This record gives sequence, structure tokens and C-alpha cells, in this order.
Amino acid sequence: MIGDASRDGGAHLKKKSEVGSQETTLYKMVTAYAMFANGGERLEPTLVDRIQDREGRTIYRHDDRDCVDCSSALLPEGAAPRIITDRDQVMDPITAYQLTSMMRGVVERGTAAGNVHLGVPTAGKTGTTNEARDVWFIGFTSNIVAGCYIGHDRPRPLGRGTYGGNTCGPVFQQFMEKATAKYGGGPFDVPPGGHFIKIDRFTGARLPDEASGDYVVAEYFRDGAEPIFGLSYDGGFAIGSDLPLFEEVNQAGRQVTTSSGGTAILGPKATSGTLSSGGLY
Repeated sequence: MIGDASRDGGAHLKKKSEVGSQETTLYKMVTAYAMFANGGERLEPTLVDRIQDREGRTIYRHDDRDCVDCSSALLPEGAAPRIITDRDQVMDPITAYQLTSMMRGVVERGTAAGNVHLGVPTAGKTGTTNEARDVWFIGFTSNIVAGCYIGHDRPRPLGRGTYGGNTCGPVFQQFMEKATAKYGGGPFDVPPGGHFIKIDRFTGARLPDEASGDYVVAEYFRDGAEPIFGLSYDGGFAIGSDLPLFEEVNQAGRQVTTSSGGTAILGPKATSGTLSSGGLY
């Protein structure tokens, strides 16, 4: 399934499935991801973009935006025409870019890293439901978004070792290799109102602007919302007890006291396979 992630297209085709406890379609998923790529503007998907008569006259066009300079003979070579849009802004552009940046991490160093490598900036998200009954990958470049779903009509496990990254990732890669060869791809547009800060991706520590290396990531922060480095927060796992949220559990497991005064065995240490359903890391 493919769609246009730029500001002048929609998404195409449809496949029904499940994601966790909520039912959705590949059609809807690709449409949603296209809105990350186009700066958070609402996108109305379509199966028919344009209809022309036998004389080449357009009698139907899904895109109702106004291209101000498209018919001008005075447009300088290489200059893009102005397009007036009245699409709803459903997401803050900075938020859309930050989510895109997170999903670039999935492709560059996360669950899709071994299977998606296009040579142009690419973002996306793998997904694997319980028992691998459904596997997904939705990804996008600066101008194209594509999605892959694999599963049975009547959901049943796809088999041991099946994940979105190693099953849908290669499908996405094969299609997008040809798509990017034809249509190209470039950097994602960075919205105004923010700035980049370099961070050690292993420790979360702030790094100097001149830092470089595989451990360095540059994250985009909204102006006036400076992050505080060096703090850790309990996200809820240890509420009401003294369980060490960040401490590694040994392979044999150990006994702990629960918040109700009982005892439980914590462990053994979870693995990527037991924790991950296609997440970032």
C-alpha cells in the first residue's frame, strides 16, 4: 500500500486487520503517517486523484487546492509554484517533526535497522501484535509514505520469530528502492520555532554542539521548552512499592514484597523478544 506523503497527495488501497485491541485498516494507517510527513496537515485519502476526458481536460480532481503559478509562463526555472491550501492543521508542526525524528530512530538504529536502508532520510514504525498474528511496517520519506501488513484473514500466529521488522521491513525496502529511484527523497522539512540539541543516545546526557560519533543524536526541542538533563522519573511501575525501576533483574529472578504486603518473584530478566512488539528499541 502506498500514499503520497507530500502536501499534494493522498493514500491508496485498503487492507483490514487488527492492531492490539483496536481494529484499523492499512488505508487509515498510511493516511495518518502521511500527516506526520506533511507537517501535521489533515489529509483526505482518495482512490481516484484525477479524471480527464479524451481531450485531456480535467473533469474531476480530488485535490481542490489552488496552484497560483501553475499556468504562469514567467515562473523561473527550478522555482516551485505557490500552492494555497485551506487544510486543517491537526497537529503542531513541531510535534509532527519530533515524532518523525523518533521514527527515524526506528529505521536507523531500532527494530527496522537491519531491513530498511534506502539511502535517503526514512522514518517508520514496526508493529507486531500478540503471538505475531499481525505484523506491520509503515514508513515514509519526505515525499512518499508506504505501508505493509501481513496476516491471515482469520487471525492466527504467523510463526516463531515473526516480527514487523523482519517480515514487513523487506517488503517496504523492495518497493521503496524503486519508488525513491524514480521520485527521489530529501531531508524532512524542519519547522520554525525550535532548535537542535545533541544528546548521547546511550546515557541521555547533553553533549556539546560540536560532538560527533555513532552515539550522538540531534533532537529538536521547542524554543522556550528547554529540557532538564540528569533526572529520572518513575513512570508508574514502582508506584506503591520499592521495586527498583531501573535496576537490572538477574537471570534467576528474586523475591520482592508487593504493595499489598505479599511476595512475588521478579524476573528472570526480560529479553527483547518478551518485551518488544515492534517498538523503537
